[in-house]
Amino acid sequence: MGRRRFLGLGAALTGSLVIGGKPAVADTAQESPPADAPWSQSIGAGVADRPYGRPADTEASVIRRNVPWLTASAESSVSFSPLQDLHGIITPNGLFFERHHAGRPDIDPAQHKLMIHGLVERPLLLSMKDIMRFPSVSRIHFIECPANGGMNWRAAQMNSLQFSHGMVSCAEWTGVKLSTLLEEVGIKKQAKWAMVEGADGAHMNRSLPLDKCLDDCLVIYAQNGEALRPEQGYPLRLVVPGWEGNVNIKWLRRIKLGEKPWHTREETSKYTDLMPDGTSRGFTWLIDAKSVVTFPCPEKPLDGPGLYEIRGLAWTGNGKVKRVDVSMDGGVNWQTARLHEPVLSKALTKFTLPWRWDGRPALVASRVIDETGYVQPTIAQLRAQRGSNSVYHNNSIQTWQVKPDGSVFNVQLA
Repeated sequence: MGRRRFLGLGAALTGSLVIGGKPAVADTAQESPPADAPWSQSIGAGVADRPYGRPADTEASVIRRNVPWLTASAESSVSFSPLQDLHGIITPNGLFFERHHAGRPDIDPAQHKLMIHGLVERPLLLSMKDIMRFPSVSRIHFIECPANGGMNWRAAQMNSLQFSHGMVSCAEWTGVKLSTLLEEVGIKKQAKWAMVEGADGAHMNRSLPLDKCLDDCLVIYAQNGEALRPEQGYPLRLVVPGWEGNVNIKWLRRIKLGEKPWHTREETSKYTDLMPDGTSRGFTWLIDAKSVVTFPCPEKPLDGPGLYEIRGLAWTGNGKVKRVDVSMDGGVNWQTARLHEPVLSKALTKFTLPWRWDGRPALVASRVIDETGYVQPTIAQLRAQRGSNSVYHNNSIQTWQVKPDGSVFNVQLA
């Protein structure tokens, strides 16, 4: 398109963009620019006015939130990330969801140590300065609590994207490969498992297969370019890409190698999936493929008929997202959405699809297929396998009901 034609088209669009006989945005049919607002008629604040920086005052409602009745106390609870207000695949550090098992410890990094022992040739006790001397890597990965969506196992609850799906976030992590540290200590041939433990009041610990530790696990000290925040494990955290959040041990203090798993409280009483016959699935670390539409959603209703962009996020612990389909009629018909770059392994992937809403009721849903061919299931398919008494690993298709007035509700289809 030539510059003259482009400018001509721009002039034609100036004023109002009319779609379906109704402006898609506010009618701004004026031939002159808008008058100067008050903030355009004075000098603004100086550069050191906000030494660390913070969002605009009008964005004050974009925060993590918790559900007070969900747990007995805030020290063993979770706060949810506001997915409805985020625009890319990276979660800002102040909005990354948090899960505590005994509250957030405030740790002096000068006194924090990481011990690596057990079936190793040379046990080590490393300070933070020691760890930061090793070669570093930076990678983008999501972390999801396996209880994300757990409240929807029996029926649709919590008319909210933030509370139904907000226990997933994504960041760029910087630190040292766990394989590098294990190479430094030397692994004895009998070692098959690692027990990883945090320095919080719960001494949260989990058993991990040694193969996973040597594959892609990271011992990290920075998140999105700055030091870890205390609620995310400052000064040291384990990141286990693609596996459930609780194995990404915060405030990491100990790694012990052994021949067998430890079968701790978190591996027998907690973080197991109850099956219909009363037995439990153990060691269900992998996060299966999942997606959710983030606009429209209960917190972001539609403002009348017209053109919109359906937006959402998809992820899988198996690797990369291959395709996302979107339905406006509850899964009867599907359209393939556009995946936005970068599409990274074990990271959130953004998808969009243009939609001209005619004002009639709609059932909006998304379905992800990952690079292994795994297809996100319906809730009926999940219940057929695992019943409805489970809490963890609900990766079923989420449906939003759009009503004629544009309001949006969390529903489940039979």
